[in-house]
Amino acid sequence: MSIGQQYRPNLSVRSLRDLLDGVEGVHSSEIPDVEIEGISLDSHDLEPGWLFVGVPGEHHHGARFAESAIKQGAVAVVTDMVGAAHVSGAPTIIVEDPRSVAAELAVRFYGGSHQHLKTVAVTGTNGKTTTSYMVRSALGSTCGEVGLMATGMIDVDGRPQYMLRTTAEAPVVQRGLAVAAQENRGAVVVEASAHAMSLGRLDGLMFDAVAFTNLQHDHLDYYHTMDKYFQAKALLFTPEHARAGVVCTDDSWGRRLASEASIPIVTVSALTETPSGVNMDHHWSVSWFGPREDRWGTAFTLVSPEGIAYEAFSPIPGAVNVQNAAVAILAATQAGVPIEEAIRGVGHTPPVAGRMELVPSDEARQPRVLVDYAHTPEALRALLETVRPLVKGRIILVFGTDGDRDASKREELGEIAAEMADILWVTDENPRTEDPASIRAYLMRGIARVRPTLEGVTEVSQCRRDATRMAIQAASVGDLVMITGKGSEASQEIMGVFHAYSDTIVATEVLTAPL
Repeated sequence: MSIGQQYRPNLSVRSLRDLLDGVEGVHSSEIPDVEIEGISLDSHDLEPGWLFVGVPGEHHHGARFAESAIKQGAVAVVTDMVGAAHVSGAPTIIVEDPRSVAAELAVRFYGGSHQHLKTVAVTGTNGKTTTSYMVRSALGSTCGEVGLMATGMIDVDGRPQYMLRTTAEAPVVQRGLAVAAQENRGAVVVEASAHAMSLGRLDGLMFDAVAFTNLQHDHLDYYHTMDKYFQAKALLFTPEHARAGVVCTDDSWGRRLASEASIPIVTVSALTETPSGVNMDHHWSVSWFGPREDRWGTAFTLVSPEGIAYEAFSPIPGAVNVQNAAVAILAATQAGVPIEEAIRGVGHTPPVAGRMELVPSDEARQPRVLVDYAHTPEALRALLETVRPLVKGRIILVFGTDGDRDASKREELGEIAAEMADILWVTDENPRTEDPASIRAYLMRGIARVRPTLEGVTEVSQCRRDATRMAIQAASVGDLVMITGKGSEASQEIMGVFHAYSDTIVATEVLTAPL
């Protein structure tokens, strides 16, 4: 699934020789004298005159798609020795590390056009997307129109596109920033995944501010240990990538990051006591939070290092979103927004698709339905704790877990669901290449440890659409049906095929169907 196809900044052509001049790891002695009009790693997102870069992937080498890229008009291919065996019909430049070279070439080709943009990056396990939207809203008060590259969406010119990855490949990121500059955006917020840092997708970018929300159990299929996962996130908090940072110290990983980061850091504790060892001259804290009767959301008091109390508001309810809002406010101030303007902007953040998203329903005759991205044990627990006080009836949970991803979290997800929700509908998320039944079996084992009789538990083997439909139709007025795991995703991946699917759209169809 390709993204970024609308993003075509108006830039001068560049000589491939000039672009590669001084780049390390180039093995080819002869560089063809061809003109380049763009760069892509995706053979479907490419136009005549562009350079195609074939990078090694988890399952396939990108150079296997060079023939398709050349048919689309690629005038040259950059790849490694392994990839070169797949290329014919166009000049091929062999390099040691094509992914690293792709990032450097993207910076050289696209980077000069967006140096005046304010840029903020947000990382962490949970809360990245919500915090990114909040930062975008906070920056808008002083920066005008603000672009966003986040999970599920990229919008740098007022024409949002669906994005599969949390962080796009380096040429798409650089191309998007160039378009944002040409469209007179004043700033861009980028959601930064650990994979993006490990794979160099943000190499060559210097952010005005970067922010860290938390580190929780996820992606251990790739990183194997939490320490390696942490190290990937920490790369963002270095002088190569950022001028200043904001770190939430509510977990031990945040406290470690605050002590090890090599850039100026502001810290904040939102859900815990101020930890020992932090620099109190740069530490903010949340002293109180609670619901507001007149608005859906949570009010809170943010206290500065000097002891000044600021009244703030998160338009998304729950303690975890107080944390996200506090981080967003401080990230905006680190990027130059006055604190009062940042607070005002965050308080008016529009609804974030797939993040505690209420699907419209007739509450006089239907249950409430909520869609959320919670897909880690910690996120699911936090979500259930948040909604429990808001629900008069039962909490009915529709959930699954991803295939080809960290299997070690699956049984814990089942345990938390069984412990904290009333009715469970176990279904599929993105099975990818795994057998869906085997994925659900992990969840069922976790559930059975808490509920040996499996009371109130239904496993749906047909499809996620059926699970959603049956859960909503079986619910009553006063109940809350929570559909978790996919959030705003617009597809479901099964055996390499991306099927059009949206939890929000399916729930809406069920709620609006004729009686």
